[in-house]
Amino acid sequence: MLVEALIAVPLVGAAVVAVAPNEYAERLALGVSAVPLVGSLYMYLAFDGSGNALLGGDVAYETFFEWLTLGPYAVNYHVGLDGISLPLVVMTTVLTTLSILSAWTPIDDRQRQFYGLMLFMEAALVGVFAALDFLLWFVFWEAVLVPMYFLIGVWGGPRRKYAAIKFFVYTNIASLVMFIGFFALVFGLGDAVGSTGLPEIAQALRAGQLGALGLPGTGAAIPADVLALSAFVAMFVGFAVKVPVVPFHTWLPDAHVEAPTPASVMLAGVLLKMGTYALLRFNFTMLPEQAATLAVPIAAVAVVSVIYGALLALAQSDLKRIVAYSSVSSMGYVILGLVAYSYYGVGGATFQMIAHGLISGLLFMTVGVFYNATHTRMVGDMSGLADRMPVTASVFVAGAFAYMGLPLMAGFAAELFIFLGAFRSTVLPAAPLFTAAAMFGIVVVAGYLLWAMQRSLFGPFRLETDYDVGRAPVHDVAAIVTLVGLIVLLGTAPELLYDMMSDATVDVVEMGGELP
Repeated sequence: MLVEALIAVPLVGAAVVAVAPNEYAERLALGVSAVPLVGSLYMYLAFDGSGNALLGGDVAYETFFEWLTLGPYAVNYHVGLDGISLPLVVMTTVLTTLSILSAWTPIDDRQRQFYGLMLFMEAALVGVFAALDFLLWFVFWEAVLVPMYFLIGVWGGPRRKYAAIKFFVYTNIASLVMFIGFFALVFGLGDAVGSTGLPEIAQALRAGQLGALGLPGTGAAIPADVLALSAFVAMFVGFAVKVPVVPFHTWLPDAHVEAPTPASVMLAGVLLKMGTYALLRFNFTMLPEQAATLAVPIAAVAVVSVIYGALLALAQSDLKRIVAYSSVSSMGYVILGLVAYSYYGVGGATFQMIAHGLISGLLFMTVGVFYNATHTRMVGDMSGLADRMPVTASVFVAGAFAYMGLPLMAGFAAELFIFLGAFRSTVLPAAPLFTAAAMFGIVVVAGYLLWAMQRSLFGPFRLETDYDVGRAPVHDVAAIVTLVGLIVLLGTAPELLYDMMSDATVDVVEMGGELP
């Protein structure tokens, strides 16, 4: 029942914090968030699962009981963790605690509602990564949208309502498209499945049990191969909006710029990983033949996202927009690793989810600390912050170099695995060319991050402000320094996570013909 505890504690805590006095809300929320953090770390240390949860692997911390029946399909409460989902759960609890800590300075209004929504979102995110029944998973998937909508719409910037509505509409429509695509597969499986359990459906699809889907009232039917390809495209589009990749990325910069810093940390660090996690679980695990058929256009989308996202970041003058567009670029690497269908490609893509979550969370948190002190995020208005805020500036430099792939940091290990896997792919035609094009993105990343650092951190201090720009509060420094430590730890010892991740992805990549 450990997974249930990770969900129940922040859920109950959210209700308690929401009615607590504002002056106690921040510390109460931090204390509540520490419980699932400690619990997830214990689960990581005691993890004894093996293989992939959807493909017959040994699932850890599993709970199963009958829930309800919808026609011929049983809907069960089924949760459990494997080497893919457990690291994402740990990252969720870590970033939630640190985000709450970083919110102590900027959030000075309606604190109890803010922290209550943060805890509610944590519970829903854990559910997304732990659920092994589709309808249960979908409930958690949609539940995540609610707190993020209010976090942006209530505590955001001047255009917060526009950004919140755009975020909600984009992701909700994408969920509908994905939902239709998935249930087309379920109906096409017919009597081969008797529940909405993800393992049962995944194994039936991999066994080739998908049949034609009859169209009621027409006497016609959609052939199995057309149905599978259409469902793959529908699910890919639905999840691609959440990632997001080009051309479905336009909601992301608006949401990041208007969101308060703690919400931006969770959005970039965890919510975007919902999309890549779902792509791995649904598209690339359940429908590998269709993924191979569409390998070239998928790889093209990945490379365009890497390059175009980096170029858009290069054109920005707002530090938050720079980091936001860099997330589009980084998620392109994940897609490239997945479509490579190789041991290092898929394993590296999974590792990149964690690496990017920590690095992007660090950069957004550091930009927030700068904004708390200067009340501006415009690169052209800043200069000489390294003299006034030396620790924060040093952390920003460390985060920027981690994004560039500096050796001994998590970003380097993740991108190295992806490039090795993509270059050696036997599924992707012209794999070396796609890999080389994606590697060029690192050059652009270095360009815009070095430019931003040079303009904002170094030179004479010239910011005209009535605020006293000095060293950041201890709680802000503690949060960002902790993230730097985790990034260096995973960069120097990637096997802490990569081994369990690769063990869970090896069954997914068997069609690629490459084993360790």
